[in-house]
Amino acid sequence: MANSELKPKYLDLFKAAFAAWREDQTPVLGAALAYYTVFSLAPLLIIAIAVAGMVFGEEAARGQIAHQISQMIGPDAAKGVEGMIQGAANKSSGVLATVIGIATLVLGASGVFGQLQAAMNQIWDVEPKAKGGFLKLIKDRFLSLTMVMGTCFLLLVSLLISAGLSSMTTLIGGEAESWSGLLLVADLLVSIGVVTVLFTALFKLLPDTPISWRDCWFGGFVTALLFALGKILIGLYIGRSGMASSYGAAGSLLVILLWVYYSSQILFFGAELTKAFSEKFGSRATAS
Repeated sequence: MANSELKPKYLDLFKAAFAAWREDQTPVLGAALAYYTVFSLAPLLIIAIAVAGMVFGEEAARGQIAHQISQMIGPDAAKGVEGMIQGAANKSSGVLATVIGIATLVLGASGVFGQLQAAMNQIWDVEPKAKGGFLKLIKDRFLSLTMVMGTCFLLLVSLLISAGLSSMTTLIGGEAESWSGLLLVADLLVSIGVVTVLFTALFKLLPDTPISWRDCWFGGFVTALLFALGKILIGLYIGRSGMASSYGAAGSLLVILLWVYYSSQILFFGAELTKAFSEKFGSRATAS
């Protein structure tokens, strides 16, 4: 009896999240996020390569990340991203040039998180705070930088576990075929786990309003599952459309914009789901 009553409640939860997702102008939010991502992507990846390079070595880290990008947006578009990384990573001589380069990387990488925070505040109906001058700017940038480093750390954890699973495949040798399915499932579960932690942290830390971790864990897990499915579907769409090759030099940029746009819609739906869950079953639920 309890299960029969619970199913309609959770169905209503998803309906409420979908309705709010449509009302909050998420296509506009996604377009803005895609725009900022174009400028933040190269700095983000350079920082990620630097962090992962401490463990794997720079070349191995670059190869692993390039492989992941290629799986998401296709090999043609991935080459364009590699070109962006190489262009942004050109090293200048001199202490001043190095300091300016690092500052530019940090500001560029944190820009996308600033836009994402604004989108989360709109979803949670949070009124923008009054400008707090230089200190407020420093605080916001520090939060964005923290999210950047946290993302890089989770990426490093994911790469370490994936490398461990690959090593296991090598060690078992001839029995690899019988274990390949299990290792593939393990890799998928690790990926979903890492993305769940990332989404949960985004839902908890970015909005300028208190949200319980319990509410965020629910939204983060469901969003990670949707993202895993959506990543496959978006990749199939981009691969079949042939955009990267059809539009020449602009093809890679167009693919990145589309991938971020469609992925952001999943992220924003997850934020709406987190909000709906908190209001119906979580910390903001009213007693009936």
